Amino acid sequence: MTYSSDDRARLGLRESATFDRATIAAIQRAADTGIYDIRGWGAKRPLPHFDDLLFLGASMSRYPLEGYRERCATDVVLGDRFAKHPLHLDIPVTIAGMSFGALSGPAKEALGRGASEVGTSTTTGDGGMTPEERGQSKHLVYQYLPSRYGMNPDDLRKADAIEIVLGQGAKPGGGGMLLGQKISERVAHMRTLPEGIDQRSACRHPDWTGPDDLTIKINELREITDWEKPIYVKVGASRTYYDVKLAVHAGADVVVVDGMQGGTAATQEVFIEHVGIPTLAAIPQAVQALQELGVHRTAASGAKDRKSVQLIVSGGIRHGADVAKALALGADAVAIGTAALIAIGDNDPRYAAEYEKLGSAAGFFDDYQDGRDPAGISTQDPELAARLDPVAAGHRLANYLRVLTMEAQTIARACGKAHVCHLEPDDLVAVSIEAAAMARVPLAGTDWIPGQTGTGL
Repeated sequence: MTYSSDDRARLGLRESATFDRATIAAIQRAADTGIYDIRGWGAKRPLPHFDDLLFLGASMSRYPLEGYRERCATDVVLGDRFAKHPLHLDIPVTIAGMSFGALSGPAKEALGRGASEVGTSTTTGDGGMTPEERGQSKHLVYQYLPSRYGMNPDDLRKADAIEIVLGQGAKPGGGGMLLGQKISERVAHMRTLPEGIDQRSACRHPDWTGPDDLTIKINELREITDWEKPIYVKVGASRTYYDVKLAVHAGADVVVVDGMQGGTAATQEVFIEHVGIPTLAAIPQAVQALQELGVHRTAASGAKDRKSVQLIVSGGIRHGADVAKALALGADAVAIGTAALIAIGDNDPRYAAEYEKLGSAAGFFDDYQDGRDPAGISTQDPELAARLDPVAAGHRLANYLRVLTMEAQTIARACGKAHVCHLEPDDLVAVSIEAAAMARVPLAGTDWIPGQTGTGL
């Protein structure tokens, strides 16, 4: 018999906080199958996040900008430390790396189209560069991953920047997966893999035995590309302070920090929910490392003897307020992945009946690894992939990126800033002790930063 919530209350039935129904179901599934659970998306547990921060808009003590008359700029330059040709983007929101293989060809094309329409960059992901993606991307970042799948020097030279991936927020220290049903003939050819066989990506580079090897690798990539391309280094948020310092010492132009709210196409759920640290906790650590090395926003700080290293933050960015808060905490730009997929049509209610057949629902579908996505995004099935119109989907993404940018501008103007990157920690307060401690901003109504300063009054 199935009891309603009222029935359970009447009978005095009480759910365990430790062994709730989801936990019981997970134990039963493990006992039935003998294998761990794999899924996509990112961490679903509640974590301190940008929602726990508020902006202090201008009133008397600060002077706001008039939105209809006073400019608030959004442009950003990425990679001007050593590269001959840094990226000049119109907005501080970029598209994170998502592979062809995990995503369909039309989905990758749509991401390129949408990013180009608003003057920002997109990223290849594992598995190489497709002609459609390169052809539709004004600014394309080429990911150089431990697997080396699809990597070739010609594509490196075709890219506008190179991102060396050392970790991902959903699974720092762990590799990715691409199940056999998504290894189509084309994917297999690009990755030099057998068709239809499960693939597992390595957790570290084959020529990596320590930080010194990163310096060697960065120099190799610079020589291959004649020092033209900015070199990014991406890390999953864990020991962020130390990882960022090592990346800078190795010669990175840009550091990408991906918090544990960042998504993935497929990995063990135990990784997604229990490894890494929240994005909110990672940003101040990264900024502190850059500041101590004298490379954080050096032009603004008056340091003219060295070039800055830009910080890109990803992991759970959803709307313009998240963008503005990440910039205020010290990021130079953000990257979105899951939100971009939703914008182009992921979890679309139009396919509610088909999601139900898969045992899921629109808004809950996270079985990206199965390759049966009704929206045609996380699939290699040609019939499903054909459902996604890359032109229309790209325009949807561009609309979404415009809204993110306008929302961030609105907040920046309210705080009296003429550029979104002029936002600063002083513009923020926290509404929980945890968020105040992680973000290193005062608890609202006090001057208290837990563990640091103030009286709490």
